[in-house]
Amino acid sequence: MNIKRLSWIMVILCVLFCPVLVFAGGPDDETEDIHAFVIKLFNERAQLLMDQKPEAITKFYDAQSGRYAYEQELLRSRYINAWAEKRNIAFTAADSSIRIVRIKKENGLAKVSVAQSLKLSYVYKTDNYNPQHFGIGTRHGITLKNIDGKWLVQREWYSDPLTENPKWIPEFDGFPKTTFYKIEPDTGKSYAITKYNRERAVQYANKYAGLAWGAGNNNRYNRKYLDYSHLGGDCTNFASQVLGDMNEGGGLRMGSGWHYRSEGSQAWVRTDSFKDFVLQSGYGHLVVKGFFTDVVRPTDKYPNGAVGALKPGDLIAYEMDGDVDHFSVLVGFDDHGYPLVNSHSADRYRVPFDLGWDKHTKYLLIHIND
Repeated sequence: MNIKRLSWIMVILCVLFCPVLVFAGGPDDETEDIHAFVIKLFNERAQLLMDQKPEAITKFYDAQSGRYAYEQELLRSRYINAWAEKRNIAFTAADSSIRIVRIKKENGLAKVSVAQSLKLSYVYKTDNYNPQHFGIGTRHGITLKNIDGKWLVQREWYSDPLTENPKWIPEFDGFPKTTFYKIEPDTGKSYAITKYNRERAVQYANKYAGLAWGAGNNNRYNRKYLDYSHLGGDCTNFASQVLGDMNEGGGLRMGSGWHYRSEGSQAWVRTDSFKDFVLQSGYGHLVVKGFFTDVVRPTDKYPNGAVGALKPGDLIAYEMDGDVDHFSVLVGFDDHGYPLVNSHSADRYRVPFDLGWDKHTKYLLIHIND
Protein backbone atom coordinates (compact mmCIF):
# COMPACT_ATOMS: atom_id res chain seq x y z
CA MET A 1 0.00 0.00 0.00
CA ASN A 2 2.94 2.36 0.56
CA ILE A 3 4.26 3.45 -2.84
CA LYS A 4 7.91 4.42 -2.62
CA ARG A 5 7.49 5.31 1.05
CA LEU A 6 6.28 8.84 0.27
CA SER A 7 5.26 11.20 3.05
CA TRP A 8 1.53 10.85 2.65
CA ILE A 9 0.84 12.60 5.92
CA MET A 10 2.41 15.75 4.50
CA VAL A 11 0.53 15.38 1.22
CA ILE A 12 -2.84 14.95 2.85
CA LEU A 13 -2.30 17.76 5.35
CA CYS A 14 -1.79 20.06 2.40
CA VAL A 15 -4.45 18.56 0.13
CA LEU A 16 -7.26 17.83 2.57
CA PHE A 17 -6.99 20.16 5.55
CA CYS A 18 -6.12 23.55 4.09
CA PRO A 19 -9.40 25.45 4.31
CA VAL A 20 -10.99 26.87 1.18
CA LEU A 21 -10.50 30.59 0.86
CA VAL A 22 -13.88 32.32 0.75
CA PHE A 23 -14.14 35.47 -1.32
CA ALA A 24 -16.59 38.29 -0.80
CA GLY A 25 -17.57 39.54 -4.23
CA GLY A 26 -15.12 37.30 -6.09
CA PRO A 27 -11.36 36.61 -5.91
CA ASP A 28 -8.99 39.51 -5.22
CA ASP A 29 -6.05 40.53 -7.40
CA GLU A 30 -3.55 38.71 -5.19
CA THR A 31 -5.45 35.45 -5.48
CA GLU A 32 -5.67 35.85 -9.24
CA ASP A 33 -1.89 36.35 -9.26
CA ILE A 34 -1.49 33.07 -7.37
CA HIS A 35 -3.70 31.28 -9.88
CA ALA A 36 -1.71 32.64 -12.80
CA PHE A 37 1.60 31.77 -11.11
CA VAL A 38 0.57 28.16 -10.39
CA ILE A 39 -0.78 27.57 -13.90
CA LYS A 40 2.44 28.87 -15.44
CA LEU A 41 4.55 26.85 -12.98
CA PHE A 42 2.90 23.58 -13.99
CA ASN A 43 3.03 24.37 -17.70
CA GLU A 44 6.74 25.20 -17.54
CA ARG A 45 7.47 22.03 -15.54
CA ALA A 46 5.67 19.97 -18.16
CA GLN A 47 7.82 21.62 -20.81
CA LEU A 48 10.92 20.80 -18.76
CA LEU A 49 10.15 17.12 -19.32
CA MET A 50 10.47 17.79 -23.04
CA ASP A 51 13.40 20.20 -23.43
CA GLN A 52 15.32 19.65 -20.15
CA LYS A 53 16.13 23.35 -19.82
CA PRO A 54 16.22 23.92 -16.04
CA GLU A 55 16.75 27.65 -16.37
CA ALA A 56 13.11 27.94 -17.49
CA ILE A 57 11.81 26.98 -14.02
CA THR A 58 14.51 28.52 -11.79
CA LYS A 59 12.55 31.77 -11.57
CA PHE A 60 9.64 30.02 -9.82
CA TYR A 61 11.61 28.93 -6.73
CA ASP A 62 12.98 30.63 -3.64
CA ALA A 63 16.75 30.15 -4.02
CA GLN A 64 17.15 29.11 -0.37
CA SER A 65 14.06 27.41 1.03
CA GLY A 66 12.78 26.25 -2.36
CA ARG A 67 15.98 24.58 -3.47
CA TYR A 68 14.92 21.02 -2.57
CA ALA A 69 11.62 21.32 -4.44
CA TYR A 70 13.48 22.71 -7.45
CA GLU A 71 16.05 19.92 -7.44
CA GLN A 72 13.30 17.30 -7.28
CA GLU A 73 11.88 18.66 -10.53
CA LEU A 74 15.29 18.43 -12.18
CA LEU A 75 15.71 14.86 -10.95
CA ARG A 76 12.25 13.97 -12.26
CA SER A 77 13.12 15.35 -15.69
CA ARG A 78 16.48 13.56 -15.78
CA TYR A 79 14.97 10.27 -14.71
CA ILE A 80 12.08 10.20 -17.16
CA ASN A 81 14.31 11.13 -20.09
CA ALA A 82 17.00 8.64 -19.10
CA TRP A 83 14.29 5.97 -18.92
CA ALA A 84 13.06 6.94 -22.40
CA GLU A 85 16.59 6.78 -23.82
CA LYS A 86 17.07 3.25 -22.49
CA ARG A 87 13.71 2.18 -23.93
CA ASN A 88 14.54 3.63 -27.38
CA ILE A 89 11.67 6.08 -27.27
CA ALA A 90 11.37 9.87 -27.36
CA PHE A 91 8.76 12.00 -25.64
CA THR A 92 6.98 14.30 -28.06
CA ALA A 93 4.53 16.22 -25.86
CA ALA A 94 3.62 16.86 -22.24
CA ASP A 95 0.22 18.43 -21.65
CA SER A 96 -0.65 19.60 -18.16
CA SER A 97 -4.14 20.23 -16.83
CA ILE A 98 -4.58 21.41 -13.25
CA ARG A 99 -7.36 22.13 -10.80
CA ILE A 100 -6.59 24.45 -7.91
CA VAL A 101 -8.49 22.90 -5.03
CA ARG A 102 -7.73 25.23 -2.11
CA ILE A 103 -5.82 28.38 -1.27
CA LYS A 104 -5.03 29.67 2.21
CA LYS A 105 -3.17 32.98 2.53
CA GLU A 106 -1.53 34.13 5.73
CA ASN A 107 1.42 36.38 6.65
CA GLY A 108 2.87 36.60 3.16
CA LEU A 109 2.49 32.85 2.53
CA ALA A 110 0.01 30.98 0.38
CA LYS A 111 -0.68 27.27 0.84
CA VAL A 112 -2.08 25.87 -2.37
CA SER A 113 -3.57 22.43 -3.03
CA VAL A 114 -3.45 21.37 -6.67
CA ALA A 115 -4.66 18.32 -8.61
CA GLN A 116 -2.76 17.72 -11.85
CA SER A 117 -3.56 15.49 -14.83
CA LEU A 118 -0.52 15.05 -17.06
CA LYS A 119 -0.63 13.53 -20.55
CA LEU A 120 2.68 12.29 -21.93
CA SER A 121 3.08 11.31 -25.57
CA TYR A 122 5.95 9.28 -26.99
CA VAL A 123 7.14 7.57 -30.14
CA TYR A 124 9.58 4.76 -30.74
CA LYS A 125 12.69 5.99 -32.52
CA THR A 126 12.31 3.19 -35.06
CA ASP A 127 8.63 4.01 -35.62
CA ASN A 128 8.17 7.72 -35.07
CA TYR A 129 4.90 8.10 -36.99
CA ASN A 130 2.71 6.35 -34.44
CA PRO A 131 2.49 8.27 -31.14
CA GLN A 132 1.50 6.52 -27.91
CA HIS A 133 -0.02 8.28 -24.89
CA PHE A 134 -0.32 7.72 -21.16
CA GLY A 135 -1.54 9.68 -18.17
CA ILE A 136 -0.35 10.42 -14.63
CA GLY A 137 -2.40 12.15 -11.95
CA THR A 138 -0.86 13.79 -8.88
CA ARG A 139 -1.98 15.75 -5.81
CA HIS A 140 0.24 18.64 -4.74
CA GLY A 141 0.59 20.68 -1.57
CA ILE A 142 2.62 23.83 -2.32
CA THR A 143 3.76 26.63 -0.01
CA LEU A 144 4.39 29.94 -1.78
CA LYS A 145 6.05 33.02 -0.33
CA ASN A 146 5.61 36.56 -1.56
CA ILE A 147 9.07 38.10 -1.91
CA ASP A 148 9.31 41.65 -3.23
CA GLY A 149 5.89 41.32 -4.84
CA LYS A 150 6.62 37.98 -6.50
CA TRP A 151 5.32 34.57 -5.50
CA LEU A 152 7.99 31.87 -5.20
CA VAL A 153 7.85 28.17 -4.27
CA GLN A 154 9.23 27.41 -0.80
CA ARG A 155 8.10 23.82 -0.32
CA GLU A 156 6.15 21.18 -2.19
CA TRP A 157 4.98 17.63 -1.51
CA TYR A 158 3.28 15.44 -4.03
CA SER A 159 2.45 11.85 -4.85
CA ASP A 160 4.73 11.33 -7.85
CA PRO A 161 7.20 8.42 -7.83
CA LEU A 162 9.18 9.62 -10.88
CA THR A 163 12.19 10.82 -8.92
CA GLU A 164 14.35 7.70 -9.09
CA ASN A 165 18.10 7.68 -9.71
CA PRO A 166 18.61 7.92 -13.51
CA LYS A 167 21.73 5.75 -13.16
CA TRP A 168 19.69 2.81 -11.82
CA ILE A 169 17.54 2.18 -14.88
CA PRO A 170 18.15 -1.32 -16.29
CA GLU A 171 18.94 -1.78 -19.97
CA PHE A 172 16.44 -3.31 -22.37
CA ASP A 173 16.64 -4.26 -26.06
CA GLY A 174 12.90 -4.34 -26.71
CA PHE A 175 10.30 -7.05 -27.05
CA PRO A 176 10.31 -9.38 -30.05
CA LYS A 177 8.01 -8.36 -32.88
CA THR A 178 4.96 -10.53 -32.31
CA THR A 179 1.27 -10.37 -31.54
CA PHE A 180 0.45 -9.69 -27.90
CA TYR A 181 -2.74 -10.54 -26.13
CA LYS A 182 -5.41 -7.96 -26.84
CA ILE A 183 -8.64 -7.78 -24.93
CA GLU A 184 -11.97 -7.77 -26.72
CA PRO A 185 -14.91 -5.55 -25.73
CA ASP A 186 -17.29 -6.91 -23.11
CA THR A 187 -20.00 -8.91 -24.87
CA GLY A 188 -22.37 -8.66 -21.94
CA LYS A 189 -22.34 -12.40 -21.30
CA SER A 190 -22.88 -13.41 -17.71
CA TYR A 191 -20.42 -15.26 -15.50
CA ALA A 192 -20.78 -17.16 -12.29
CA ILE A 193 -19.66 -14.98 -9.41
CA THR A 194 -16.53 -17.05 -8.96
CA LYS A 195 -15.57 -16.51 -12.62
CA TYR A 196 -13.23 -13.63 -13.30
CA ASN A 197 -14.73 -11.15 -15.75
CA ARG A 198 -11.48 -9.96 -17.25
CA GLU A 199 -13.11 -7.53 -19.68
CA ARG A 200 -15.06 -5.72 -16.98
CA ALA A 201 -12.02 -5.66 -14.71
CA VAL A 202 -10.03 -3.72 -17.32
CA GLN A 203 -12.97 -1.39 -17.96
CA TYR A 204 -13.14 -0.71 -14.22
CA ALA A 205 -9.39 -0.01 -14.05
CA ASN A 206 -9.73 2.49 -16.90
CA LYS A 207 -12.84 4.18 -15.55
CA TYR A 208 -11.57 4.72 -12.01
CA ALA A 209 -7.89 5.55 -12.61
CA GLY A 210 -8.41 8.82 -10.77
CA LEU A 211 -6.61 12.01 -11.70
CA ALA A 212 -4.61 10.41 -14.50
CA TRP A 213 -5.21 11.78 -17.97
CA GLY A 214 -7.36 9.32 -19.93
CA ALA A 215 -9.31 8.00 -16.94
CA GLY A 216 -13.10 8.12 -16.84
CA ASN A 217 -15.60 9.09 -14.13
CA ASN A 218 -14.56 12.76 -14.23
CA ASN A 219 -11.14 11.76 -12.88
CA ARG A 220 -12.65 10.66 -9.58
CA TYR A 221 -12.33 7.40 -7.64
CA ASN A 222 -15.34 5.16 -7.12
CA ARG A 223 -17.10 6.75 -4.16
CA LYS A 224 -18.47 3.42 -3.01
CA TYR A 225 -15.03 2.86 -1.46
CA LEU A 226 -12.91 4.81 0.99
CA ASP A 227 -9.79 6.51 -0.34
CA TYR A 228 -6.80 5.10 1.54
CA SER A 229 -4.26 7.57 0.15
CA HIS A 230 -3.86 9.22 3.56
CA LEU A 231 -3.17 5.84 5.18
CA GLY A 232 -0.16 4.94 3.05
CA GLY A 233 -1.59 4.64 -0.44
CA ASP A 234 -4.68 3.48 -2.31
CA CYS A 235 -3.03 1.09 -4.79
CA THR A 236 -4.11 -2.16 -3.12
CA ASN A 237 -7.62 -0.92 -2.41
CA PHE A 238 -7.89 -0.12 -6.12
CA ALA A 239 -6.53 -3.51 -7.22
CA SER A 240 -9.03 -5.23 -4.91
CA GLN A 241 -11.86 -3.20 -6.43
CA VAL A 242 -10.78 -4.18 -9.94
CA LEU A 243 -10.89 -7.86 -9.01
CA GLY A 244 -13.85 -7.89 -6.65
CA ASP A 245 -16.39 -5.18 -7.50
CA MET A 246 -19.57 -7.11 -8.34
CA ASN A 247 -21.33 -4.40 -10.34
CA GLU A 248 -18.57 -3.09 -12.60
CA GLY A 249 -15.35 -5.00 -11.87
CA GLY A 250 -14.03 -8.53 -12.16
CA GLY A 251 -16.66 -9.97 -9.84
CA LEU A 252 -14.51 -12.37 -7.82
CA ARG A 253 -16.39 -13.50 -4.72
CA MET A 254 -15.39 -11.73 -1.52
CA GLY A 255 -14.56 -13.93 1.46
CA SER A 256 -14.07 -13.68 5.19
CA GLY A 257 -10.45 -12.51 4.83
CA TRP A 258 -10.78 -10.40 1.69
CA HIS A 259 -13.83 -8.16 1.67
CA TYR A 260 -15.13 -4.61 1.74
CA ARG A 261 -17.86 -3.77 4.26
CA SER A 262 -17.92 -0.02 4.93
CA GLU A 263 -14.12 -0.36 4.90
CA GLY A 264 -11.62 -2.81 3.53
CA SER A 265 -10.29 -5.83 5.38
CA GLN A 266 -6.55 -6.14 5.87
CA ALA A 267 -6.21 -8.37 2.81
CA TRP A 268 -8.26 -5.85 0.81
CA VAL A 269 -6.03 -2.83 1.49
CA ARG A 270 -2.56 -4.04 2.59
CA THR A 271 -0.08 -5.01 -0.11
CA ASP A 272 1.54 -8.09 1.43
CA SER A 273 -1.74 -9.39 2.82
CA PHE A 274 -3.45 -8.93 -0.54
CA LYS A 275 -0.61 -10.70 -2.33
CA ASP A 276 -0.83 -13.65 0.08
CA PHE A 277 -4.60 -13.84 -0.28
CA VAL A 278 -4.61 -13.83 -4.08
CA LEU A 279 -1.97 -16.56 -4.29
CA GLN A 280 -3.30 -18.75 -1.46
CA SER A 281 -6.98 -18.47 -2.37
CA GLY A 282 -6.52 -19.93 -5.83
CA TYR A 283 -7.74 -16.73 -7.45
CA GLY A 284 -4.31 -16.19 -8.95
CA HIS A 285 -0.91 -17.76 -9.34
CA LEU A 286 2.61 -16.39 -9.55
CA VAL A 287 3.99 -16.51 -13.08
CA VAL A 288 7.45 -15.37 -12.08
CA LYS A 289 9.23 -13.13 -9.58
CA GLY A 290 12.40 -11.30 -10.48
CA PHE A 291 14.18 -8.11 -11.40
CA PHE A 292 13.35 -6.22 -14.59
CA THR A 293 15.81 -8.17 -16.72
CA ASP A 294 14.40 -11.45 -15.37
CA VAL A 295 10.80 -10.69 -16.33
CA VAL A 296 11.46 -9.26 -19.81
CA ARG A 297 14.17 -11.69 -20.98
CA PRO A 298 12.91 -14.12 -23.66
CA THR A 299 13.09 -17.79 -22.67
CA ASP A 300 11.93 -21.03 -24.23
CA LYS A 301 8.87 -20.98 -21.98
CA TYR A 302 8.21 -17.26 -22.43
CA PRO A 303 9.46 -16.13 -25.87
CA ASN A 304 8.14 -12.59 -25.20
CA GLY A 305 9.44 -12.56 -21.65
CA ALA A 306 7.33 -13.60 -18.70
CA VAL A 307 5.68 -10.18 -18.55
CA GLY A 308 4.48 -10.68 -22.12
CA ALA A 309 2.58 -13.77 -21.00
CA LEU A 310 0.28 -11.72 -18.76
CA LYS A 311 -3.22 -10.78 -19.88
CA PRO A 312 -5.08 -7.50 -19.32
CA GLY A 313 -6.69 -7.79 -15.92
CA ASP A 314 -3.66 -9.50 -14.35
CA LEU A 315 -1.61 -7.93 -11.54
CA ILE A 316 1.95 -6.74 -11.08
CA ALA A 317 3.33 -6.31 -7.57
CA TYR A 318 6.46 -4.27 -6.89
CA GLU A 319 8.79 -5.40 -4.12
CA MET A 320 11.48 -3.27 -2.50
CA ASP A 321 13.78 -4.52 0.27
CA GLY A 322 11.71 -7.67 0.72
CA ASP A 323 8.35 -5.88 1.10
CA VAL A 324 5.65 -5.41 -1.52
CA ASP A 325 5.29 -1.64 -1.91
CA HIS A 326 2.79 -1.33 -4.72
CA PHE A 327 0.22 -3.05 -6.95
CA SER A 328 -0.81 -2.17 -10.47
CA VAL A 329 -3.27 -3.70 -12.93
CA LEU A 330 -2.12 -4.67 -16.40
CA VAL A 331 -4.55 -3.09 -18.88
CA GLY A 332 -2.88 -3.73 -22.23
CA PHE A 333 0.22 -3.35 -24.38
CA ASP A 334 1.42 -0.50 -26.57
CA ASP A 335 2.02 -1.01 -30.29
CA HIS A 336 5.50 -2.40 -29.61
CA GLY A 337 4.30 -4.85 -26.99
CA TYR A 338 5.30 -2.83 -23.92
CA PRO A 339 3.05 -3.76 -20.95
CA LEU A 340 0.89 -0.89 -19.69
CA VAL A 341 -0.61 -0.55 -16.22
CA ASN A 342 -3.15 1.46 -14.24
CA SER A 343 -2.89 2.19 -10.54
CA HIS A 344 -3.65 4.61 -7.74
CA SER A 345 -1.27 6.70 -5.64
CA ALA A 346 0.06 8.13 -7.91
CA ASP A 347 -2.77 7.70 -10.37
CA ARG A 348 -1.73 6.08 -13.65
CA TYR A 349 -3.48 5.32 -16.92
CA ARG A 350 -1.79 3.04 -19.47
CA VAL A 351 1.69 3.78 -18.14
CA PRO A 352 4.70 1.54 -19.04
CA PHE A 353 4.87 -0.94 -16.19
CA ASP A 354 8.43 -0.16 -14.98
CA LEU A 355 8.36 3.64 -15.27
CA GLY A 356 9.23 5.04 -11.83
CA TRP A 357 11.07 1.93 -10.63
CA ASP A 358 14.71 0.91 -10.83
CA LYS A 359 17.11 -2.00 -11.00
CA HIS A 360 16.55 -2.82 -7.32
CA THR A 361 12.83 -3.47 -7.81
CA LYS A 362 11.54 -7.04 -7.94
CA TYR A 363 8.37 -7.67 -9.95
CA LEU A 364 5.79 -10.29 -9.03
CA LEU A 365 3.76 -11.18 -12.10
CA ILE A 366 0.42 -12.58 -10.98
CA HIS A 367 -2.06 -14.17 -13.39
CA ILE A 368 -5.68 -14.16 -12.26
CA ASN A 369 -7.24 -17.51 -13.07
CA ASP A 370 -10.13 -17.25 -15.47
